[in-house]
Amino acid sequence: MKDSPFIYGTTVSVHAFTNREVETQKLQSNLLNGINTMLISPRRWGKSSLVEKVIHNINRKDKKTKTVIIDLFSVSSEDEFLELFAREVIKASSSKWQEWMSSGKDFFSKLMPKLSLGIDPNTDFSLSFDYADLKKNKDEVMNLPETIAKQKGIKFIICLDEFQNLALFNDYVNFEKKLRACWQRHKSVTYCLYGSKRHMMTDIFNNSAKPFYRFGDIMLLNKIEHKKWVRFITESFEKTDKKIDAKIAEIIPQVMKNHSWYVQQLAHYTWNITHKKATLQDVENALKELIQANTPLYQKEIETISVTQLNLLKAVAKGEVQLMSTAVMLGYKLGTPNNVSKNKAILINNDVIHEINNVYEFLDPAFELWFKKQYFNSPYLS
Repeated sequence: MKDSPFIYGTTVSVHAFTNREVETQKLQSNLLNGINTMLISPRRWGKSSLVEKVIHNINRKDKKTKTVIIDLFSVSSEDEFLELFAREVIKASSSKWQEWMSSGKDFFSKLMPKLSLGIDPNTDFSLSFDYADLKKNKDEVMNLPETIAKQKGIKFIICLDEFQNLALFNDYVNFEKKLRACWQRHKSVTYCLYGSKRHMMTDIFNNSAKPFYRFGDIMLLNKIEHKKWVRFITESFEKTDKKIDAKIAEIIPQVMKNHSWYVQQLAHYTWNITHKKATLQDVENALKELIQANTPLYQKEIETISVTQLNLLKAVAKGEVQLMSTAVMLGYKLGTPNNVSKNKAILINNDVIHEINNVYEFLDPAFELWFKKQYFNSPYLS
């Protein structure tokens, strides 16, 4: 049996990457032409997959440009970030571990890094600094890619995923100013900054009071078009010796509102239970399986919110637009206008809902289906 052509839960492979031709071309052009780029969209819309696709393209075509992707999800302090940043930049600068060891010392004038190698240098290369020295000379790490690029006659493209996590560091305000002051002077390094907390990313890059305001080009990632999803799904079925009619295939992105993660997940579940040709019943069974698999997460989500926040979600689920109107506040027991404003902010900050063209909607389409079934007994497929 062939492997599923649909991937979710991780960044998709190059072969499973779906469309995004315009975004791919623009991001690739930006990075190759030295334009710092901030990629903003809700979580699970495919930012990381897009970046990996572009970096894969660049690595195949341009050997003089060194690229590095650093995930900041688990980084919790300034020191940890600087050590990770230095290690990954040094590793990306050369394919030879011998050069990592020499580079680790040659490119610092004030800092003395402690370097070590394990059995497998690719996974066991470590770097650390004396914290007192690092505190005084952190700019040496921030400028490291520019220093290496100039001495080696190369260029760097540095991609930082979950960039908004830096805002959680102690004394981040000063750290942010220092980063911007260093990075804005780099001529041989281009930065791609992106993350899953859209409201935080927007505040970092779109707030004129913040240091990273106008640091580069802001790309707002939109959903993949419905018709492209349909083509991708039907072609993917065919490549694995299965079939799905376009009319059946279009139900998958339609019910999942073109949300990349969930379209891939529902397509996978449908593909998995299809023997030869997918039917409407297969899609419905797959949808039930998907929602059942996610139900514990959704139940936990409900347990963490207040009664008035739950009521606000009910109003959103029912398509209410004027959330602060007297009729809506009384009808759904939302409390005072201040309560509504506060609860909207909390639900937005927690990525439960978002605002599109002055209308609030669920960020997670499967959660919305579960929610409507739970509280209004709505069918999954109408």
